[in-house]
Amino acid sequence: MAQKRPDDLAEPASGPASAKTRIDGIDAARALAVFGMFVVHLGVDSMGLLSPENYAWDLHGVVRGNSSALFAFLAGVSLAMMTGRTRPISGEPLFRSVVRIVTRAVLIALLGLILDMMAVPVAVILTYYGGFFLLALPLVKLRSGALWTVAGVLAVVGPPLSFLLRDAFFPAVPRTGALTSFTEFFLTGYYPAVTFMVFVIAGMAVGRLDLTATGTRLRLLVGGAVAAACGHLGSWLALGPLGGMDRLMEVRAPELLGAPLSTITDPTLVEELRYLVRDEAESISGQVPTDSWWWLAVNTPHTGTTFEILEAIGQGLVVMVLCMWLCDRARIIMYPLTSVGRMPLTVYTGHLVALALIISAVGYEFHTPWLLEQFVLWSLVLATLWRLVVGRGPAEIVLGEAADGAVRLVDSLREDRR
Repeated sequence: MAQKRPDDLAEPASGPASAKTRIDGIDAARALAVFGMFVVHLGVDSMGLLSPENYAWDLHGVVRGNSSALFAFLAGVSLAMMTGRTRPISGEPLFRSVVRIVTRAVLIALLGLILDMMAVPVAVILTYYGGFFLLALPLVKLRSGALWTVAGVLAVVGPPLSFLLRDAFFPAVPRTGALTSFTEFFLTGYYPAVTFMVFVIAGMAVGRLDLTATGTRLRLLVGGAVAAACGHLGSWLALGPLGGMDRLMEVRAPELLGAPLSTITDPTLVEELRYLVRDEAESISGQVPTDSWWWLAVNTPHTGTTFEILEAIGQGLVVMVLCMWLCDRARIIMYPLTSVGRMPLTVYTGHLVALALIISAVGYEFHTPWLLEQFVLWSLVLATLWRLVVGRGPAEIVLGEAADGAVRLVDSLREDRR
């Protein structure tokens, strides 16, 4: 039965990684990405275990932006698995995989538009997510080295190119939804493709490796730690010793304090300005402002800079490898988490529907302590029970059946033409 298919992400593929059709650690990492988005969407006031006065903001700062980046990164891993794992497929198998990917992408994007219309205070990623799958299709025949090259070039060239284009042609405008135009999708939205495609392509590069091999995992772990450190230290060097923060303070002083920085002699005001600039960097959602090139030196989440991309990919690699290690050694304990990761679309959609119902009942001041923990607990329980009884999640079943139906339809049309 389709519901019991062992791996709804990929068809059987040749190569070293095909001995095991699914890697539980990837599912666990995907679940953590979804739960990280729970934290951001529900807010610190919905936490009970960690109150706003007790590290809640620290957790929020860790997962904000990084969760959506990890989600996109793991989407790339899934794409690689759907198109041959370590050996890219070609010919008829590739054609059928492309049909499946396009079908899934379109349906996911449509679902994202529907969820966005519920007007929950969330930047829904699904429409972007579907678009990322389509943009990645020209790259599915590449091997890991070529994919890393493409990701690296885009990570370096993409942020300044976006800066130039937005500064010259696309000034910032108020957003009315998660995604309302092609410009938002590519450049100015919450999850702009110019940034997030780096995560997807890097994930594809990782998915082309033999992730069952201990040596591969160790290299990814070390590489991830180095990448995260370089992203953090590079930004620190640019903003600190190289004077980037001072330049940003000079740009922002007239607006924030009503006077040029050179005329401000009160050390308290200078420190307040420094705090305000840092707070602005922490609050960016999509792309940096275009009034100073020094904004490209920040590494805070959702800024779309090279430093942020490098740090997020590094963190994603470390999380994925650690999840694989834990799942190999504590499969039963990790079973609820991997269950959520096997039906991420269902859980993601479900939490937005639940949030919409709560808002309709009590309004936008819905935050109550322990609400986040309830969302996480119910997700773990329901996903585990559904997996034990049915297998794939309901949304995943619909996607799988639609993709299989699209393949049958295309095969029928091609047969009729012969």
